[in-house]
Amino acid sequence: MKSIGLIEVSGVTAAIDCLDIMCKSADVEFVTWERKLGGRLVTVVVEGQVSAVSAAVENAVANAIKKPCSYAVIASPHEEVERLLQLSASRIKKKEGTK
Repeated sequence: MKSIGLIEVSGVTAAIDCLDIMCKSADVEFVTWERKLGGRLVTVVVEGQVSAVSAAVENAVANAIKKPCSYAVIASPHEEVERLLQLSASRIKKKEGTK
């Protein structure tokens, strides 16, 4: 079963730290990230098996350089959630293509 994990944290550096912890601690893949308020709030999204995503999120919450503002694990996300994440990820790919 596919699931997604989300962590919202203050600051880009803290978000990258969370992503690094999640990817090193479980078999998850980076999906996308969203920066709001000029990068003061950053949400990082990963996907994988439910158990892997849960372990990754829990480990990042426990060991991050900053305490996350919020976090969640969504098992078997609705197709509209997946569509929203694909839209976010496509914006990143579009920016990479213009460089």
